[in-house]
Amino acid sequence: MTNVKVVTDSSCIISDERKKGLEIHTINLSIMVDSVIYANQNDLNPAEFMTMMANAQSLPKTSQPPIGEFVELYDKLGEDGSEIISIHLTESLSGTVNTARQAAQISTSNVTVVDSEYIDQALGFQVYKAATLAKQGASIDEVVKGVEHVKNNTQLYMGVATLENLVKGGRIGKLVGAVSGFLNMKIMLQLKNGELEVVTKGRGNKTFIKWLKSLEEKLSDLSIEAIGMSEANGRAICEEMRVSLEKVLPNMAIPILHTTPLVATHSGEGAFALMFYTD
Repeated sequence: MTNVKVVTDSSCIISDERKKGLEIHTINLSIMVDSVIYANQNDLNPAEFMTMMANAQSLPKTSQPPIGEFVELYDKLGEDGSEIISIHLTESLSGTVNTARQAAQISTSNVTVVDSEYIDQALGFQVYKAATLAKQGASIDEVVKGVEHVKNNTQLYMGVATLENLVKGGRIGKLVGAVSGFLNMKIMLQLKNGELEVVTKGRGNKTFIKWLKSLEEKLSDLSIEAIGMSEANGRAICEEMRVSLEKVLPNMAIPILHTTPLVATHSGEGAFALMFYTD
């Protein structure tokens, strides 16, 4: 029986408890801070990176893995006849998925590349599903179908305390960024079809709590398969929101994990994200 092996990149986040016993191969994105390149962004301590970013002369830059690393990994994994599914962060934030596609054409292995259209734990939902199905002996077509189902039923919301990094990175209009800084505005965004859209905005953290209350009314009527929160020095607001969410979803584990340097670079200090997918 042909095995399916799962590849992702280091922007993917899955809690240690969920990925236990699963076979997932990760290819690393590098990050450059003031001309110093770190080959694996996740080798940096999250708290230390936030300090480095705050003191950096310019916004850190993330680099996609070289095509040769993809080809080498694909060839090695497919030596035993296994097929490969390679799932990566949204193309709107990185060219990683395009590099994977090019490598798939060169590799001697049979590789299916998927643009998750997400990042962080939302990417992790798809990778977890793929690895779980692969462990159960599913075919490549069954794995791809399962991943697409998760993708189509995922929602990712990001709360931003300051738009400075998003403006610097060209992710949102400079006018909105200027107004936000002047009025101490908090912004709630949704990552949808690979693009960030403003959901709501207001002054202070009450903006996030008010938004959460409206979301909780919908969550109680949904069949939630997995949910998680990630933060970039936004732990306090995440803890507050988790307490509220646990009243609506008492039987769900809601991990709060520190996000990757890549996400922190775009989201900025004090940001957080809430992600979930439904059956």
